[in-house]
Amino acid sequence: MNQERGWLYCDGGSRGNPGPGAAGAVLYTQTGSVVEGRGKYLGTTTNNWAEYHGVLLGLQLAREHNVPKLKIHLDSELVVRQLNGQYRVKDPKLKILWEDVKRELKHFQACEIVHIPREQNAAADRLVNEALDRHLSA
Repeated sequence: MNQERGWLYCDGGSRGNPGPGAAGAVLYTQTGSVVEGRGKYLGTTTNNWAEYHGVLLGLQLAREHNVPKLKIHLDSELVVRQLNGQYRVKDPKLKILWEDVKRELKHFQACEIVHIPREQNAAADRLVNEALDRHLSA
């Protein structure tokens, strides 16, 4: 990717909480062109676990495309506030994923993590649901 900064939209969800879960991420250039999108089935999980996996999936995409700086968009206010240090991560299982994300963020020159309304995260949400539908209909 030739752009200095990428825009990353990440999502995760489960049908039931816990239930079958998936993660999705879409990487864009700053001008709005899609670089790549990816969805991944996770098995039985919670919504928050899936949200963190969406971030990890997106960071993997950004690294594969050699993006030096990221603006990460999430519709999970909890995950955004935990990653930005506003909320403590109390759940020991989520703490492991939080640590994984923090470790991955160190591979980038700069990262900004912002909360967006669910409606603005439709592309990543679609990948979550496609991954779930593929697995559940198989």
